[in-house]
Amino acid sequence: MSAICHRPLGLEAGERWFLVNAQTGREPLAAQHLQRQGFRPFLPTTWRTIRHARQIRNERTAFFPGYLFVAMDLDRDRWRSIDGTLGVVRLVKADGRPSSAPSGLVETLIEATGQDGVLDLAGGSLCEGDAVRIIRGPFADQLAIVQQMSKQDRVRVLLSMMNQRVPVDVVRADLAAM
Repeated sequence: MSAICHRPLGLEAGERWFLVNAQTGREPLAAQHLQRQGFRPFLPTTWRTIRHARQIRNERTAFFPGYLFVAMDLDRDRWRSIDGTLGVVRLVKADGRPSSAPSGLVETLIEATGQDGVLDLAGGSLCEGDAVRIIRGPFADQLAIVQQMSKQDRVRVLLSMMNQRVPVDVVRADLAAM
């Protein structure tokens, strides 16, 4: 994925964020083509662990599969061209007009996005006893409890395995707060 669609600047006067339904798996292509048309897309991404043929690989994917956001002023921008954009299924509309995302939603996602364009789902800080989900690595999709903050970017969590709690050290970026 290219960096073109990850950290958009603030909204200009009259602009709102709108939801675009993209072809699943082709969200980066849709964002790229929207940007070429002069729109400002935002594609929140996350890491996904894929297990196949005894191999584990981490892949960056859309946080909302099949969707991305675009900043527009409906009075200024020619928004009808979005429906014909490569990788786009349609602009989400109500009564024939694009419906905007709730105020603050996309801005919150942008604030939670790191420099690499990936959402930091763990938020500000984790505390002992917090419930978390491991989002990447060999323990992906497992629920755990924070036991202690080991080092600056490491966290010791307790996984429930075979009816007992097993301590595991993981990278903080691989955790999502519950």
